Amino acid sequence: MLIAVDFDGTIVEHCYPRIGREIPFAIDTLKMLQQEKHRLILWSVREGKLLDEAVAWCKERGIVFYAVNQDYPEESRQDENFSRKLKVDLFIDDRNLGGLPDWGLIYRMIKEDKTFQEVYAENNSLPEDGKRKKRWFF
Repeated sequence: MLIAVDFDGTIVEHCYPRIGREIPFAIDTLKMLQQEKHRLILWSVREGKLLDEAVAWCKERGIVFYAVNQDYPEESRQDENFSRKLKVDLFIDDRNLGGLPDWGLIYRMIKEDKTFQEVYAENNSLPEDGKRKKRWFF
């Protein structure tokens, strides 16, 4: 699978332009995905020196991306058909509708090829009596 991963707010906490603290299990999960032969693309608003710092930060922790802000390593912005829109199987981004699930859930969704709804339903199944407790608004 080809997976685009955001940096600020997804791998690290938001502190742009500085690099925030690692979000728990982000690097470990990305390493496991790479070991399972998934290709990771760093997809970030960062450019220039700030982007170089983010790439170096990840590399120091053992994550080397297949490509950075492009579909494949050899792609050039000068190419006639260059597009900033990535052609990937999956985006992992904190700006996702509903926010960023924890990295354990992200890994499980990818590993087991399940949607968020499927994993959520498994974790919130009905009690043995088959009835949910009533929740009141106030």
